[in-house]
Amino acid sequence: MFNIEEFDIKLDTEFIGRNFIYCDEIDSTNTVLLNNKDFSQNGTVLLAEYQLKGRGRKDRVWISNAGQNLTFSVLLKHDLKEYNVNVINLGASLSVAQAIENLYQLNVELKWPNDVLVNKKKIAGILIESTSKANKISKLAIGIGINVNQPNFPGKFEIQPTSIRREFKELVSREKLLSEVLNNFETMVDIAHDEPTKVLNDWRNRCKMIGEKIKIIEDDKMRTGLFEDIDENGFLILKAGDKTEKIHYGDVSLR
Repeated sequence: MFNIEEFDIKLDTEFIGRNFIYCDEIDSTNTVLLNNKDFSQNGTVLLAEYQLKGRGRKDRVWISNAGQNLTFSVLLKHDLKEYNVNVINLGASLSVAQAIENLYQLNVELKWPNDVLVNKKKIAGILIESTSKANKISKLAIGIGINVNQPNFPGKFEIQPTSIRREFKELVSREKLLSEVLNNFETMVDIAHDEPTKVLNDWRNRCKMIGEKIKIIEDDKMRTGLFEDIDENGFLILKAGDKTEKIHYGDVSLR
């Protein structure tokens, strides 16, 4: 059972998580935050012990044992035109990475565009979704799933999953971890507005694939080349021969 009082004591934010909603079971935290008018306060956090329709990119199913992990979403809705959504996406994964590093001294790596890895295994993922009015983003839901205390992951996966418990060799306080992630994320939102290049540079420093030969699958089309860098919008710059192109999304792996 998630201890809300313990979480609240450790939360050190101005607006992220100050409206905190906890539920045992829900379809999808992103979907509810975007579509439920009752949850409209900027910075609202919705934490679910279990998601019936939890998902990652491309509607892939996100499987998470109830009560063992963290599956939650953060709602942003103020001055969204002032932000680059892709920088927010990279900043969210960076916030998770920093929390895991600070609390558990694990070596964390980031994988474009939204995966958090420990020992080359996936420990967390980000899914950003939005709603729009008059061709402008009106709400942004940042969905975050972190494998915390789940002991095993049966099945076959493109990237083998792991959990903090498996890597740290101890049970982990979900309350402490969530507060740390949200504290980091509020700081990250401010930096993404004022100094987006700092977010991009910090992300680059944790992405081991930059400079490596990769293959990327985008809409069933495979490209290969050198992962040269990310640009000012967080897009992947792929170099193949004497040509470079910007990739907006896709599944990346080493060649």
